[in-house]
Amino acid sequence: MLASQRRSVILELVEESGAVKVSDLVERLGVSDMTIRRDIERLSTDGLLERVHGGALALGGTRSSEEPGFSAKSLLQLAQKQAIARAAAQRVEVGSAIGISAGTTTYELARAVKDIPQLTVVTNSVPVAQLLHESGAPGQTVVLTGGVRTPSDALVGPVAVSALRALHVDLLFLGAHGVDGRTGLTTPNLVESETNRALVASARHVCLLADSSKWGTVGLSTFADLADVDLFVTDDAFPERAREAARESVGSLEIVEA
Repeated sequence: MLASQRRSVILELVEESGAVKVSDLVERLGVSDMTIRRDIERLSTDGLLERVHGGALALGGTRSSEEPGFSAKSLLQLAQKQAIARAAAQRVEVGSAIGISAGTTTYELARAVKDIPQLTVVTNSVPVAQLLHESGAPGQTVVLTGGVRTPSDALVGPVAVSALRALHVDLLFLGAHGVDGRTGLTTPNLVESETNRALVASARHVCLLADSSKWGTVGLSTFADLADVDLFVTDDAFPERAREAARESVGSLEIVEA
């Protein structure tokens, strides 16, 4: 396959799914990792896609009502998400009941706690439930809420909300599409917003996991105020003014080195 043909395939895949991983392209196109990376760099230089760590994203800004898919979001700020997840996982005790909301940072949290025994995990995330089902430690119990699946692989709607109203967790790990000093925690999906409110209501303590790029992003619907957050874990690129604003509202702010 000629380089131009290969790049056309890559661009088509990006436009179809919103994102592609280098590893998937290597397998699909039968060429080396370096060849794919050069192709992505060329397409990025030509202004046809956005190159990110581990893959590429389709171009286009995110509007307040636009909801990126799980695969697209999982490629963004991966190092920061992993650092945040490792720090937050230190708060999890053996035998506790925790909640994990849908999202890519919370998915990294699930990776970080999967070896902790005797956990009960309540989640509305299909990827989180699958990860823990396949590789969780002995004695773990995973409760998947049920509901309607969104582009971000969250289960939402009346079924999810009804399940959560009957459940109670010690600590909820919560992700967000956007975090802002005025609008709080937001998402582009109205139904997911309602489900997130039920998650927050089920928890004794709330831990927000959000990398620094989320600050100032505002989605369509607010599902929690910053004052509802007991602990906010973010990375060291979090702006100083944002740190001041967050400290005024959340119970505690933890900055981790990414």
